[in-house]
Amino acid sequence: MRLVMDAVSKAFAGVRALRDVSVQARAGEVLALVGENGAGKSTLLKILSGAYLPDTGTISIDGEPVHLDSPNDAHRAGVRVIYQEPEIIPHVSVAENVYVGGLPRKGRLFDRRALRDKLRADLERFGFGSALDPDALGSRLSPAQRQLVEILRALITQVRIIAFDEPTSSLSDVEVRTLFRLIRRLRSDGVSVLYVSHRLPEIFEIADRVTVLRDGGVVGTRDIGSVSEDEVVAMMVGRDLTGMFVRQPHDPGDVVLSVQDLSSADVTDISFDVRAGEVVGIAGLVGAGRSELAHALVGDTTARSGEVRVDGARVRIRSPRDAMRAGIGFAPEERKAQALLMHRSVRDNISLAVLSRISKAHIVNRREERQIADRFVEQLNVRTPSTEQVVANLSGGNQQKVVLARWLARRPRVLILDEPTRGVDVGAKAEIYHVINDLAGEGVAIVVISSELPEILALADRVLVMQAGRITGELSRREATEERILALAMTEPAVAGAGATP
Repeated sequence: MRLVMDAVSKAFAGVRALRDVSVQARAGEVLALVGENGAGKSTLLKILSGAYLPDTGTISIDGEPVHLDSPNDAHRAGVRVIYQEPEIIPHVSVAENVYVGGLPRKGRLFDRRALRDKLRADLERFGFGSALDPDALGSRLSPAQRQLVEILRALITQVRIIAFDEPTSSLSDVEVRTLFRLIRRLRSDGVSVLYVSHRLPEIFEIADRVTVLRDGGVVGTRDIGSVSEDEVVAMMVGRDLTGMFVRQPHDPGDVVLSVQDLSSADVTDISFDVRAGEVVGIAGLVGAGRSELAHALVGDTTARSGEVRVDGARVRIRSPRDAMRAGIGFAPEERKAQALLMHRSVRDNISLAVLSRISKAHIVNRREERQIADRFVEQLNVRTPSTEQVVANLSGGNQQKVVLARWLARRPRVLILDEPTRGVDVGAKAEIYHVINDLAGEGVAIVVISSELPEILALADRVLVMQAGRITGELSRREATEERILALAMTEPAVAGAGATP
């Protein structure tokens, strides 16, 4: 065995994250690690990376015991972990981010030309072509590009074990194919690959074996050819998830959100309506402008022209605060960077949007604040020891529920959800889908942006498809299929106008 993690346990503030977890990975295989958020996958990877020390248990690599007391220890042992949200140095170039700590030098200065040439050669060598501009600043990278930087950092070292934590959450289909080719190449070179994903079809495509974790313990390990998706889900959640993708029909009411000819630096002439109780899905390939549209709608980026109305009244939105006052709530894709106060409590994060309502003379009514937080933690089944728990200590799915709880407390007329289940396990997905369905039943106008077509098809009453910053078509729930959405997503905007169907 290349990697043996034996009887590993870890607790945080009395909460046990791992209980006697044993995982074994062979050289030249892909071992998938699956489980709900909070099952212990991320904690296990952080122990492997040297970021956390286990309370008990041992780790061996190629039969030799190792002590991974820091990330540097892990790197020296040939271990690399690619996290879902990689650390990028914002004010230096892509090339400097990739080779940080090992920049080619020319005298006392580093050699920029050699650095560019080295990155281009490595991109070509690993099959990524021209996916990155060597001179682009880290702050300008998309989530997919940031993840690619982190992957390249790992590949340029002598790696024996590489772990991917939700590697495809920000990648297009083309980029996923490239990543899978790379993983297969690593496997053929004898590297042990640990692969964490909530997307079960990926697990069954790329993995040799799958280890299932639940509530901090190992449920079992199976050869991928001897188990079905349904059996893996049953092992993961221990409960029936029948109906997870069922959207209850609602009769839409009057138009709540009306957008006319909205343009910004990234989107052009966007027009659509959303009615009370309606879920409108926005689909498109990576770079289509979906998230950019959301940011323009809520004033996070400047709209150059166009008109937005809420309940018939024209609203001027120049900042997220204006959007909130107009009755528009927004849960962005980058929840950690853009939505959550990671080092504040669950209570602080939930009450953030209602502080003006529960404050008098700038003094917050703490009793009312606690009651609000307790109510929505219970309503959304947020798994936390208490509302005083720091949000950074919650799993991704529970962090997303905290963002939703904030807007439920605010009671918006319009709710825009950008990738609402990114990095969220199947159980938490089911719960979030039910929340969206319930909000629509209460008359909220909802916009769901998602790169997962089954999610769009499951939730949306209508689907708007974008390409190159424009809407290329609109499909009713009855008309929408994955094939039709993809056809519109690849349609030239100058040829197809809104409302077109393939």
